Amino acid sequence: MNRVFIELYLDEDVNVLVGELLAASGFDVLTTRDAAQVGRSDAEQLDYATRHRRAIVTHNRLHFESLALDYFTGGRRHAGIIIAVQRPPQQIARRLLTILNQMTADEMEDQVRYV
Repeated sequence: MNRVFIELYLDEDVNVLVGELLAASGFDVLTTRDAAQVGRSDAEQLDYATRHRRAIVTHNRLHFESLALDYFTGGRRHAGIIIAVQRPPQQIARRLLTILNQMTADEMEDQVRYV
């Protein structure tokens, strides 16, 4: 099934304002708080995002690079991992909009992107 629009899942370390700014631009964004997933491990967060076909946005580069490798070597698929450098929420949202406006959900699958 072809999927055009990337749906995002914001890890709990990402400011919820990022999600609000993206939602105001018409994108589907879910936070860990809204999904009742606060306090779960990084592996559980990625599993949740994968089950719901959402690309996860995180600041946790080391853990998620390792998880991406685990998924790859284990032949598992995910909807995408976007690693954001700590910046003001408006800057992160602007950088995410670049990805959201240039890639489809199918193209984002199994990708690790940095913003």
